[in-house]
Amino acid sequence: MTLVAGVDSSTQSCKVVIRDAASGALVRSGSAPHPAGTEVDPNAWWTALHAAFRAAGGIEDVAAISVGGQQHGMVCLDEAGEVVRPALLWNDTRSAAAAADLVREGGGPKAWASAVGSVPLASFTVTKLRWLAEHEPENLARAQAICLPHDWLTWRLADVAESTQSSESPLASLVTDRSDASGTGYWSPAENSYRPDLIRLACGRDLVVPTVLAASEQAGVALGGFALGAGAGDNAAAALGIDAREGDVIVSLGTSGTVFRRWSGPTADPTAIIAGFADASGGFLPLVCTLNAARVLDAAASMLGVTLDRLSDLALAAPAGAGGLVLVPYLEGERTPNKPDSTGSLHGLTLATSTPANLARAAVEGMLCALADAMDALVAATAPPERVILIGGAAASPAVRAIAPAIFGCPVVVPAPSEYVADGAARQAAWVLTGGAEPPSWPAADAVRCEAEPTPGVRARYADARELTLDGIR
Repeated sequence: MTLVAGVDSSTQSCKVVIRDAASGALVRSGSAPHPAGTEVDPNAWWTALHAAFRAAGGIEDVAAISVGGQQHGMVCLDEAGEVVRPALLWNDTRSAAAAADLVREGGGPKAWASAVGSVPLASFTVTKLRWLAEHEPENLARAQAICLPHDWLTWRLADVAESTQSSESPLASLVTDRSDASGTGYWSPAENSYRPDLIRLACGRDLVVPTVLAASEQAGVALGGFALGAGAGDNAAAALGIDAREGDVIVSLGTSGTVFRRWSGPTADPTAIIAGFADASGGFLPLVCTLNAARVLDAAASMLGVTLDRLSDLALAAPAGAGGLVLVPYLEGERTPNKPDSTGSLHGLTLATSTPANLARAAVEGMLCALADAMDALVAATAPPERVILIGGAAASPAVRAIAPAIFGCPVVVPAPSEYVADGAARQAAWVLTGGAEPPSWPAADAVRCEAEPTPGVRARYADARELTLDGIR
């Protein structure tokens, strides 16, 4: 049996799965936590990666490894390859003003969408680079290269001793893939090339950037002798892990909420709602992201002093629409709509609606309505979905499963729980070994199909409350 390892280096933790390269069967797995915060020393990811390897029983018997990781984060390296400062993560919004400046200086939203498929928001790497130039010029002066979290981990895994001992800089070994490069704001999915002019616009100088590899291309040989895949951004890896087709729309309910799909061509949305990313198999992955997803349920459970299981029970005990109680869940600011300084709000609070069940229902409906808004934008730019695939931690909630099809207005499929980002990375690692035109075909995971009558009135009330919320923060 040939084994491959897939890694998901996410915001909160590092997960490792080890699978049979031929069948995809899970052999073993492990995980380790990451530190909290919106800026993290990348060496913490390296420590967690090795802890996850140990928890998974070691990787001495694997033939290939690939790393999936959180998108957008900025890792700056000096000439020797040392980390210049803690990495700014995707959910660090301090670069919101820099994003607005860059959009204006770069010719406006339409020009940016045409150039790189997306309009930069505070999450994008290019905006963090501008923030660095403005607030930490001494660190920018030290920086010689810029890469992303999964790029850095792949680079650390690679055996760079030979290049280090030669005249070639160790930074020349940095590699990435199309999916993660497409989240930087300075690489074009349509043209398959970097835009160094946009790097210079952001920070006033050139920097070394990782070489972009094809999906099945080997990124090098890791210490230990196994092959390295190019890796992928987390959502692209998840799409590969569940073998998404063009008719599918994927809704991921993790720390953030994402709505995305594989698509045959590039997208360029000047409204900044849709990010025109690339996927992990040579195609495209238009995506809409919200900052608030599973943690909305965590917050509601904390407010009520109940477990998540009890929150689900309460939500299912309330009527659709929660009696008129509406939660707009912008608890950590919001990316879609682009309101980084916004807060959540509760509407329709009366003596009659002031019940634990209604609050629980409003939390589930508010989270799903925000994602349904995201889906509307994605569908308008592509095509109606044949089905919605619901993944992520919050997809395990019975209330989410029951309410989601009513909010989304179409059938919802919930695959069996799995580490889909790590699974996609493992499938890419197996692809590197075969070198074929397509990734290996692994059997689809068992799934539950959920259906319900649409509840347009719930979405209409949410839309009214959303606009009141936005009016209050303009």
